[in-house]
Amino acid sequence: MTNAVSNKKGWLVTLSGTGINLALGVLYTWSVIKAAIPEEWGWTAAQKSDPYAIACFVFAIAMIPAGRLQDRIGPRWVATIGGAAVALGCIIAGLAGSSYIGFVVGFGIFGGIGIGFGYAAATPAAVKWFPASQTGMIAGLVVAGFGLASVYIAPTAQYLLGAYGVSQTMIIFGIAFFVIVVTLAQFLRNPPAGYVPFDAKADIRPTTTAAAKPPVDMNWRQMIRTSNFWMLWTMYVFGAAAGLMVIGSAASMSKAALGPSAFVAVAVLAVGNAGGRVLAGVVSDIIGRQLTLFFAFLIQGGVVLIPVFYGDDSIALLFAVTMIGACYGANLALFPSATKDHFGIKSFGLNYGVMFTAWGVGGLILPRIAGMAKDITGKEDLAFYIASGLMVCGALLALINLAMTRGKFDEIKDKQSKKEKPILSGHHVAGT
Repeated sequence: MTNAVSNKKGWLVTLSGTGINLALGVLYTWSVIKAAIPEEWGWTAAQKSDPYAIACFVFAIAMIPAGRLQDRIGPRWVATIGGAAVALGCIIAGLAGSSYIGFVVGFGIFGGIGIGFGYAAATPAAVKWFPASQTGMIAGLVVAGFGLASVYIAPTAQYLLGAYGVSQTMIIFGIAFFVIVVTLAQFLRNPPAGYVPFDAKADIRPTTTAAAKPPVDMNWRQMIRTSNFWMLWTMYVFGAAAGLMVIGSAASMSKAALGPSAFVAVAVLAVGNAGGRVLAGVVSDIIGRQLTLFFAFLIQGGVVLIPVFYGDDSIALLFAVTMIGACYGANLALFPSATKDHFGIKSFGLNYGVMFTAWGVGGLILPRIAGMAKDITGKEDLAFYIASGLMVCGALLALINLAMTRGKFDEIKDKQSKKEKPILSGHHVAGT
């Protein structure tokens, strides 16, 4: 396969994956839907957070079987299953009326499964077409679709909710996303066996830590026995928890400052979310994943407290929401890239599915704590303080992981140099 042909196919897969994620980003409209749930339904603040929190957790768990299937049968069928499941979930929630259980089963469980399957198929399929020096950029572009979704879904949801109510809006979303996701899924393809992407940068600059080749392609069992995995997993829990808490509450927490235009906060957050994914991916290809994560955690640790002290100031609030979205979005580009860097490409789909359980744990815990805090105190301030503390811990772990990674890859480089010496000393190499 020529470079030009493979490049075109790679970009088609990348753009299709981005489009799928633009549809699956319905998850991030929950704050708008939650704000529209009628008081007569009798849901508590914690219950209003549950369909979203459960969807996040199920989404993460579904990534494991979806990743395995993606590695075995390819991304097209996995994404097709995802489109059907998320559509079914939205329709079940729409037909459930005021039933809390109906929304948990529909949006939370079926929606989470569908989003997990679609998301699991998009990123691995795309990055396999490109060299290691572009992993961060490609991963950032694909997952940016998920983050950017709220830019169009939030105002669309606001209009539909006003015109048709919660139930009909969910049904409309279900039908629309079925058509979009299943159609785009047909363009997802893994590269052929033995395919090696051409790297134009390989001969003009040394390999960075971000794109360093791991010693072996690990399967998930080998991966989870490494300390590096558990450190990355813990950092992912912290980064996901803070971002998902704000995403799930963006519209409701912005009412004091923005009034009926609170949905604008959701759209602004989405722009930051998507931008952070692309920017972090590109930057991490240059300076490394861990250093990029350090800065993202450090910045988010500060800005996550702005809503506590300046929640009534619309400018300050929108700035905070944008920055929180960007720092959270960085995680979604950096952790899949780090998984590929350290544990290889052969089992990347399943390996990242296992890594992604951290995102689900973070999404299950802190949004629920925020809802409980609001039920008890009338405010969500406690959850924001907890989020800030988690970000500081994440920044410290990123520095520790950076030191560990540099030492590990220096050791690998030395071993590879020693192995190459006999070849470089004049021995004949086939094909040269």
